[in-house]
Amino acid sequence: MKTIPFIDLKAQYQAIKDPIQQRIQTVLEHGQFIMGPEVEELEQKLNAFTGTKHCLAVASGTDAAVVAMMAMGIGPGDEVICPAFSFIATAETVVLVGATPVYVDIDPCTFNLDVRQLEKALSEKTKAIQPVSLYGQPAEMDEINAFAKKHELRVIEDAAQSFGATYKGKRSCNLSEVGVTSFFPAKPLGGYGDGGAIFTNDDGLAEAMREVRVHGQKSRYYHTRIGVNARLDTLQCAILIPKLERFSWELEQRDRVAARYNKEFKELEAKGVLLPLLAPNRTSAWAQYTLQMAKREEFQKFMQTNGVPTAVHYPRTMPDQPAYTELGRTMNIEVSRKMAETVVSLPLYPDMTDDQQDYVIEQTIKFFHKS
Repeated sequence: MKTIPFIDLKAQYQAIKDPIQQRIQTVLEHGQFIMGPEVEELEQKLNAFTGTKHCLAVASGTDAAVVAMMAMGIGPGDEVICPAFSFIATAETVVLVGATPVYVDIDPCTFNLDVRQLEKALSEKTKAIQPVSLYGQPAEMDEINAFAKKHELRVIEDAAQSFGATYKGKRSCNLSEVGVTSFFPAKPLGGYGDGGAIFTNDDGLAEAMREVRVHGQKSRYYHTRIGVNARLDTLQCAILIPKLERFSWELEQRDRVAARYNKEFKELEAKGVLLPLLAPNRTSAWAQYTLQMAKREEFQKFMQTNGVPTAVHYPRTMPDQPAYTELGRTMNIEVSRKMAETVVSLPLYPDMTDDQQDYVIEQTIKFFHKS
């Protein structure tokens, strides 16, 4: 029996081992471990990749959203609309700044915020929308931005899973007033620890976020606003720079693996399995390759027994989490709750070999033929 990794970071490291080690050694020698030259270098390269004017490297994707909201003045008494189906950080960041999350349902095809629900969620307290580009595919950003403009709302794209994806020719993180992403190791562009970034084309907002990122400091020991410590370590930047150089190739490989899954699993639709759907005019970073099925638990046990790991992102909606049941407003989230019961993700990573993928495909089809 073969054993397939869910994501293979070791293979990725072996491919770029030398430049990573050289970059790390350079940092160790110059000793600027906080806000060293690699931080600005990474930010400039990320700007070039996304097409944005400003990038701020921060300590995590969570910090990215918190810093953005603090700079926007979002806080107690404000409401932020977000999809109910996402990782908890989407709601957590809203709560951390003292605001109230308002949970809306998702589109059953893309897993992203259903723009038809925005009007129902709107109130006099609504200050912002935080759409999530889930599993790698950007949300319907044009409609979200138009709604926000009409009602004078802020927009923060949670692009923790979609860095590298495109929407109508533009990169995720450059699709709204602010885009935030994560460099958690398992993300499309991942470091070797926590990390994240904020993107904007707004000069004033960028300046405010830079101050918030470093304790609200405008200049040394001169603090003009309340801030946090959200800097990204120089060492993580040194790791991310060579990883970014390989990233375009990795996106192509992720797309190749996902396309092959879709082709081979087409026959499973007759068995009630729903394949991921890529909406028009966009690409996906394929942070996850996610199926929907009724026999999820049985399927996961079968795959695990045969050496194929699976994952559920996410088995419970955010407003159904114990710490959040009394927080925020929850609209009708029937689709989100159904997804929480039926989604399951298969291994997908850039260095996945045809032999490894063949085995995952073989075992997946085998389960549905026997059941």
